[in-house]
Amino acid sequence: MGTKTSVDPFMERKAFDETKEGVKGLVDAKITEVPRIFHVPRDSLADKKPSVSDLEIPIIDFASVHVDTASREAVVQKVKHAAEKWGFFQVINHGVPLNVLKEIEDGGRRFHEEDPDVKKRYFSRDLAIKNFVYNSNFDLYGSSPSVNWRDTFACYIAPAPPTPDELPVTCRDAMFEYSKHVMSLGSLLFELLSEALGLEPDILKSKECLKSLLMLCHYYPPCPQPDLTLGTSKHSDNSFLTILLQDNIGGLQILHQDSWADVAPLPGALIINIGDFLQVNKRANSTVYGPMKELVSEENPQKYRDITIKEYTDGYTEKGLDGTSYLMNLRI
Repeated sequence: MGTKTSVDPFMERKAFDETKEGVKGLVDAKITEVPRIFHVPRDSLADKKPSVSDLEIPIIDFASVHVDTASREAVVQKVKHAAEKWGFFQVINHGVPLNVLKEIEDGGRRFHEEDPDVKKRYFSRDLAIKNFVYNSNFDLYGSSPSVNWRDTFACYIAPAPPTPDELPVTCRDAMFEYSKHVMSLGSLLFELLSEALGLEPDILKSKECLKSLLMLCHYYPPCPQPDLTLGTSKHSDNSFLTILLQDNIGGLQILHQDSWADVAPLPGALIINIGDFLQVNKRANSTVYGPMKELVSEENPQKYRDITIKEYTDGYTEKGLDGTSYLMNLRI
């Protein structure tokens, strides 16, 4: 007569969390089997849509954006098309020096491959009390069906910048330098998106879209059974914009017209993702907190109810990366 031992998934996640060593700790322990909490449900894997190799997200060259009015307008139209049709695009000649991109990539890797005891000093799940935190899966205790195979550090750079002493020495200088350039690029992107909507260049910035900057650095260690898990589950970003630096390994996919498109690494490029906070209106995927009054009309009515960022973020965090957008909860 056989018996089955049931294990509480919450307790498994808690035990993993309490090591404070993340996924990298599992790899360092030379595990040969992926723990069950990381196993993606079979139906999710079976439902995975095939990738389409000939789908490529738009690549936009910003080199001419400050040359003259006609050149800027040409860039604006490309941004508008990419934002409306894709919600994603890559930018080149964006103003962030290549050495700055390399150093932030190297700095992030240095931190994640640091001695575990050093990383544990920064372990926390509360960005409200610490400017820089390190952990694995922000939604570890949420409703996500499985845990992602990744570790992350997160840091609020704006509106209240961290002091140098709050940041790890392995990536401190790189974070300050990279964030300075990213804020400048973000300012330009919001100008171009405003113009793409037929509005004044500063309208989105006046809505405080550029007020906050959260820097995330994900780390995906080698996995002994990669077919059983994912580095990041299907999701949308709870932000206005995401500026993403992808390393040369690749693996990023976006869902476009019901097919997955591989985003091949492009040296020197940055990937721009229109986040949930700019998608509520579905016209150039844009709104702030609620539909901007300048864009609402009888022909283009309000599609989502108004919400504060805190309410949205709380709901997004509780939901976790379950493959759906929290925007669906705001439909009118």
